[in-house]
Amino acid sequence: MVTDGALSRISVGEFNDGNFSTLCPNGSVWVWEGLGECAQDSRDMASVILGLLSIVCFMVSSLPQYYSSCRTGNMDQALSIWFLLLWLSGDTCNLVGSFLANQLPLQTYTAVYYALADLVMLGMYFYYKGRNKSNTNNGTLNAVGVLCLLGMSSFVGLPGSSLEKQVAPVGHGSRTLLSVTEEDSMGTSFSTRVIIGFTIGSVSSVMYLCSRLPQIYTNYKRKSTEGVSFFLFALVIVGNTTYGLSVLLKNPEHGQGEVSYVIHHLPWLIGSLGTLCLDVMISLQFMTYKSKYPVSSAETAPLLAN
Repeated sequence: MVTDGALSRISVGEFNDGNFSTLCPNGSVWVWEGLGECAQDSRDMASVILGLLSIVCFMVSSLPQYYSSCRTGNMDQALSIWFLLLWLSGDTCNLVGSFLANQLPLQTYTAVYYALADLVMLGMYFYYKGRNKSNTNNGTLNAVGVLCLLGMSSFVGLPGSSLEKQVAPVGHGSRTLLSVTEEDSMGTSFSTRVIIGFTIGSVSSVMYLCSRLPQIYTNYKRKSTEGVSFFLFALVIVGNTTYGLSVLLKNPEHGQGEVSYVIHHLPWLIGSLGTLCLDVMISLQFMTYKSKYPVSSAETAPLLAN
C-alpha cells in the first residue's frame, strides 16, 4: 500500500525497483518490502499498524452476519436490500479504482475480497427471501437495484483503459483505497488526476454513508434488530476508527502542512468517520430495541395461544 507521502509519487514499477535507501532513508524494511509504504518514525509505524488492524476488522466483519443469518433465517427481513446494494457499490468503486490505479497486489486482492464478501451477503439475502416466500411487492424495485449494481460492476473490466495509473494508490488499509497524486511518470495533468481520484473516492464515500440510512429505517420500522449481527457493525466501527486514526497519524509529505494534508484526504475521512457516526446510531438501536423488545412476537404467540 503506497501512502500519500513521498511514496505517493512512485509508480508500482518504480517501487518494484526497490530503491529503498534513496526513497525511504531510515525507514522500516519490512514495511517497505511487505506493504510498499515508507515508515520512518514511530508516528508512521503507528499509522501502519492501525491501517493493518482496520484491514483485519473489515475482512472479518461479514462473518458474524453470515452466522446470524444462518441461525435466524430471516436475513431478508432483518437487512435492507439497499444497505447491501449501496455497500457493495462502495466496494465496487474501490475495486475499479484498484485496477485504474495499478495498485500493489495486496490492495487489489483486498478490494476483490471486499466485493466477493458483499456478493456472498447479497446472495444469502436473495436465498432467504426466496426460501421464506416473502411479499413480492418490492420485486420490481429490487430488480432495478440489482440491474444498477450490475451496470456499475461492469466497469471492473477497465484495467487496460487509458485512465490506468491516473489515480494513485493510498495506504492505511481502509476499504477506501484511492487518493490523488501531484505528479506521475505518465505526465497526466494534475486537474485530471484530481477529478478522477476525488470523483471515485467521493462516490465511494457517499455509497458507504447512504448505505446506513436504509438499515436505520428498517430497524426503526421493525422496532427490532433481530437477525442483524451487532458484531458486523461493531467490527466496522473499529475498522473505520483505526482507519481514520491511521490517516491522521501519518506524517504529511515534506513541505505539506497538516491542514493541506487533511483537506487532501477529506472525502475519505468524511466517508470513514461519517459512516462511523451512523454505525454508532445503529448500535444505539441495538441497545434500545433489545431492552424494549426482549422477546419477539413470533416467540410469544404460541405461549399465549396455549
